[in-house]
Amino acid sequence: MNLRLNTLAKMVDSGSRVADIGTDHAYLPIELVKNGKIDFAIASDVAAGPLENAKTDIAEAGLSAQIETRLGNGLETVIHQDQIDTVVIAGMGGKLMVDILDAAWSKEYQFDTLVLEPNIGEAGVRNWLMMHDYQIMDERLIAEAGHTYELIKAKLTDTKHDLTEKEIFFGPFILQEKNPVFYQKWEGQLAYNQKLLQNLNKAKKKDEDRINEVNHHIKLIEEEINHD
Repeated sequence: MNLRLNTLAKMVDSGSRVADIGTDHAYLPIELVKNGKIDFAIASDVAAGPLENAKTDIAEAGLSAQIETRLGNGLETVIHQDQIDTVVIAGMGGKLMVDILDAAWSKEYQFDTLVLEPNIGEAGVRNWLMMHDYQIMDERLIAEAGHTYELIKAKLTDTKHDLTEKEIFFGPFILQEKNPVFYQKWEGQLAYNQKLLQNLNKAKKKDEDRINEVNHHIKLIEEEINHD
């Protein structure tokens, strides 16, 4: 397993009953069950092809009794009888992730622990967590194969845990730690936003709202990477 999946695996609590949504070969549930960290998982995917690969890998690992594969959209593959307490969603956009969580929430499906790795739109995911009384317990910012990944672990509570604008934007734990990957990621994002701003300003019909938003993002990023 690669660094990203290993880090996700470490964020899953021992003894959890896990649903891995968008499972990609079921590498994560296989690793968790093989190491004795959990003894039941659902490996779920919306596409039949990847799910067949997952099924093959699970069978080869001799874990078909402990890892069930389910074909379907998002968390629709999970039922109350599964007694899932931990949901892992990794490697998709934040907006899609929020849509999946919202769809489950509207049907009274709430899960104690979420381990999430959005590949874009991380702030939207943190905002959703805050608005649904989840408390972020841990975050990791890692770099692998030319990409940076933000991994977020959150637990459901009975109260709202307010985050500041910067905590939503960068991540509360990531902001505290500011590891070398933080500077690598945000210097890249700063350059991207500056280029975007130039292009927006060149447009014949200017989108003032978007220009203001990008300007604001540039200000937030500059404050944090030049802060120390």
